[in-house]
Amino acid sequence: MVEGGREVQYQHIVHGNFLSRPNRFLAQVEIGGKQETVHVKNTGRCRELLTPGADVALEISDRPNRKTKYDLVAVYKESVGWVNLDSQAPNKAVKEWLEKQEFTKIKPEYTYGDSRIDFYMERGEERYLMEVKGCTLEVDGIGYFPDAPTERGVKHLRELAKAAGHGYHCFAAFVIQMERVTEVRPNVQTHPEFASALEAAERAGVQILHLRCKVTENSLVIQDTGAFV
Repeated sequence: MVEGGREVQYQHIVHGNFLSRPNRFLAQVEIGGKQETVHVKNTGRCRELLTPGADVALEISDRPNRKTKYDLVAVYKESVGWVNLDSQAPNKAVKEWLEKQEFTKIKPEYTYGDSRIDFYMERGEERYLMEVKGCTLEVDGIGYFPDAPTERGVKHLRELAKAAGHGYHCFAAFVIQMERVTEVRPNVQTHPEFASALEAAERAGVQILHLRCKVTENSLVIQDTGAFV
């Protein structure tokens, strides 16, 4: 995988058909008539995406001695097209995006309070914090997060809310890892506590960003290219 601009680009992609997922790290995929055990680059449930027979895109690993030869990076869903499943891709794309926003300092994995927030930025005397969440769950054209309970996500939102009260510009950025979806809503049914924490964070001054992307089987590109507010 390589990164450039606001883009995450995968190399050496092959296609296969999803068969099963014995655990959150591994899947069984048919590739060229042969069953292979592959690494899944997303520990979320993805049950509505990884269904038997689904067309999946896999990147051939550049580490020849690894136990699994392939990484499952995307799956095709009829209603939205390709869905990027790489849980590392949103942060990689956002980092490149932030580097175009004229910040004087960008520090990933910044410790604030009892949490590690994805990004800390500075612009002059102004201080910024941003937590990034990748969205892969779509229902009737709307994105939802999370697809599984996330206590870590709740903790980060509460930390951002506190930081906003101490003069930081705080953002929760949802990277929409599929096309034809323009907004993300909290998945109240799956994790009501996250929905409450998001609402409380907004009231405290945390801004919510919905970053739309162009997605193919071998790339994810943030399309929101405007200046950072």
